Order: sequence, then structure tokens, then C-alpha cells
Amino acid sequence: MSQRRAAPSTLTPMTDWPRVQLHVVTGKGGTGKSTVAAALALALAGEGRNVLLCEVEGRQGVARMFDVDPLPYAETRIATGLRTGPEEPGSVYALHIEAEAALLEYLRMYYKLGPAGRALDRFGVTEFATTVAPGVRDVLLTGKVFEAVQRNSRNKGARQYDAVVLDAPPTGRITAFLNVSESVAGLAKVGPIKNQADTMMTLFRSPRTAVHLVTLLEEMPVQETADGIGELRGARLPVGGVIVNQVRPRDLPQEALAAARKGSLDRAEIGGDLAAAGLQPSDEMIEGLLAEAAEHAERRALEDGQRTVVQGLGVPTYELERVAGGIDLGGLYELAASLKQQGMA
Repeated sequence: MSQRRAAPSTLTPMTDWPRVQLHVVTGKGGTGKSTVAAALALALAGEGRNVLLCEVEGRQGVARMFDVDPLPYAETRIATGLRTGPEEPGSVYALHIEAEAALLEYLRMYYKLGPAGRALDRFGVTEFATTVAPGVRDVLLTGKVFEAVQRNSRNKGARQYDAVVLDAPPTGRITAFLNVSESVAGLAKVGPIKNQADTMMTLFRSPRTAVHLVTLLEEMPVQETADGIGELRGARLPVGGVIVNQVRPRDLPQEALAAARKGSLDRAEIGGDLAAAGLQPSDEMIEGLLAEAAEHAERRALEDGQRTVVQGLGVPTYELERVAGGIDLGGLYELAASLKQQGMA
């Protein structure tokens, strides 16, 4: 049975994820996971809520999407949240997390190594540590996200967030990235790094976290999404929803699509419609339109098949239509509104 909810006609405060504080967004490369993460942050930041949007892949994609200067390793306000009612919306802050900077902060917070930590950085020790030991790198990256969700006495005066959205690595790496306790098992059996990894897992495996997967209605992304859900469940990490991105609008009714696939569209009717629009239809023009219609109908049939697979994954699903002309800030707000309408935020 489909898990997809029909979108209501007006914005609603209802959400499918009322207990979730950490929304992890992943997806196969090219599916638009960073765009979805940004839109989700805007949707969550309505009605006075402050949200932190984190990125860990070093591409400064958030800065480009929001048309702001490259982000520093500091929480920076980048946008106002989606307005969903009479109450003023909150703000979206962003954080570009770098492993090297996170390591220096870790040394300062846990080992009181301020200037000494910077000296290590000058000698290239931090780069060595975060490159040679990828498990440690993931602990540092996810550790900063953990700290933003669960702030304590070490973070006096730090801003508290109602939600944190993580633009995470792709689906193929997401389980290893979040399963930090397993990642460092071969590097540290005891000690502060192992303890921190174990502590983070209590959050990542709790109902306060949801890992959402972004896909397209294409065979490879859908299969990778299904595999990713299986791996996450195997690691006891909480699966959230599946967001089907870049859905094409339905320009033709089902009957016309079926006729297009069979090659039985009425040529005379098409010619009449073209003439009524002020065009002079030729056989070549009509043949071209029929070929395009058949191709469109075939693609639709393939997409519908993949939609059935997605709906059989047993998790809530959401659909975002393709935004004409590419994604700018206005487009992000459109997608945010759609996520809100469908109950994701």
C-alpha cells in the first residue's frame, strides 16, 4: 500500500516527524539531495523555529544555493524560514563543517589544546589524522552535528536549535558515515574518541533522528534507495522518508498516454488542434509530435513502475515537482512549501 500522503490545499502545522530533531538527508549523486536538505531547513524554520543546516562534503553548495558568501566554520544566518501563518517565521543558519577545523575544536574542548592544537595544524598533523584515519574523520564531522543537536555545559552561550538538517554524504556511504562507533572500532577500543562515538550513536539510533533518502523515478537511484534502507535498518539506524525529486508534471491524461504508447493518437484531431492554434500543420510536424508523445508516454510508464517500487518500500514518501528554470532561492521556498503541505515539516 502506498505510504504517500495527499498534499492538502493549504499549509498545515501537522508533521510526520514531531519527535525528530536531527534530519539527515542523503541520496545518490545527482538526485538533488542538497536542494532537498535546503528546502527542508526552510520548511522546518517556520513559526519562530530556528534551524541549522549543516554540510560536510566541502563543496560550499549551501552558499551557492542561498547566494551568500562562502560559509566559514561558524554558524551563520543565511535565510528566513518559510512563512506558514500569522506568526513570524524563524531563521535558517548554516554551518560548513571541515574535519581539520573540527579536530582543532575537539582538541581545544576535550584536551585544552588551544595554541598547541594550532601548532599541530601548522605541522600538518591534523591533515594526516583526518586523511589516514577516515573513521576518525567521520567522528569529527558527525561530532560537530551531534554537538549542535545536544548542546551542554561545554557550549555555554551557544544558540539552541529546534532542528538540525544535515546534508549528508551519498546513500552508498551514509551507513558507514553515521555508524561511527563501528568506524572507530579498529582504531580505538577505549578512550575519548571511542566514548564520543558511542555517545553519538545514542542520538543517531534514537527517535530524535531520521535519515531521509532522496531519489529520482529512475531504476538506479530507486535501487540504491532500497539498498540504503536495508543497510540503515541493518545498522539499527532510523529510516525516515523517501523524497522523490524532480517529478515531471502530468501534461497528458492517462488515456492519451496509453494511446500515445500504442501509436493510436488521432492524427486528424492533432492537426485540427494545431490549426485552431494558428499553425499550419504538415505531415512532418504531426509525425514529430507523435514521436515525442510516444517517447513521453514510455518514460511515464517507466516512472510509474519505479513509483510503485518506491511506494512498496514501507516508509512515508513525498514528491517534489521539477522546478522550471532551475533552483534559486524562490524555487527553494516553493519546494519548502510542498514539503510542508505533504507533512514532512
